[in-house]
Amino acid sequence: MKIRTSLLIAATAFFGILFVTVCLHAGTTVQDDVEMNNPAYESHSKKIVTFSHKKHADEYAKANPDLYPNDCGECHHDENNQPLTLKAGDEVQNCIECHKIPDKEPKTTKGKPKLTDAEKLEYHAYAIHENCKGCHRDYNKASGTKDAPTTCTKCHPR
Repeated sequence: MKIRTSLLIAATAFFGILFVTVCLHAGTTVQDDVEMNNPAYESHSKKIVTFSHKKHADEYAKANPDLYPNDCGECHHDENNQPLTLKAGDEVQNCIECHKIPDKEPKTTKGKPKLTDAEKLEYHAYAIHENCKGCHRDYNKASGTKDAPTTCTKCHPR
């Protein structure tokens, strides 16, 4: 009886540890392609971008270490816009955790003051677009090409 109880406890512990390990790994694994569809938005004015995390992280960044010295930190940053030091499997927050307003920044209208850059960055769509387009502009400038898209229709499918 004692052996049976010991085996049951050992098996339960083993499967419990296995379950926790799988759950932790699954929660921090990045898909190769990430659909940039955030549930904070009720609707979208353009088609959803499918972002190739694998291409950006593995191909583009690793092929251009002088242009992208911070690996993951090129896109993932702290509250002071400083690159995070990350490795595969580390947890990251969704952009909307800090860029909390699920919208583009409002157009400036006559009689209203312009938003500061910091105020614009509160808007999720503005922050993402600035991050992507800024990196693409830097790449195009450094490479002397226009390979990295900077217009809406090049990233958003029709």
